[in-house]
Amino acid sequence: MRRGFNRYNLPVWLKEFRAVGIQFVIPLAVFQGIRTILFPTSFDVILLAALIILALGVHLEWF
Repeated sequence: MRRGFNRYNLPVWLKEFRAVGIQFVIPLAVFQGIRTILFPTSFDVILLAALIILALGVHLEWF
């Protein structure tokens, strides 16, 4: 039987990687939003959507 995911049982290096990633998600999303407004391409829109989903996931503790 498969055990559920528990973020408190993660290795230390993965916890640190997650903490550093959280600090960079919001500024990257803002930068990408500005870039998408100035130079809209399909890749920019997809990347912005992915960053927004990632930022929401971190904020709502889905990840």
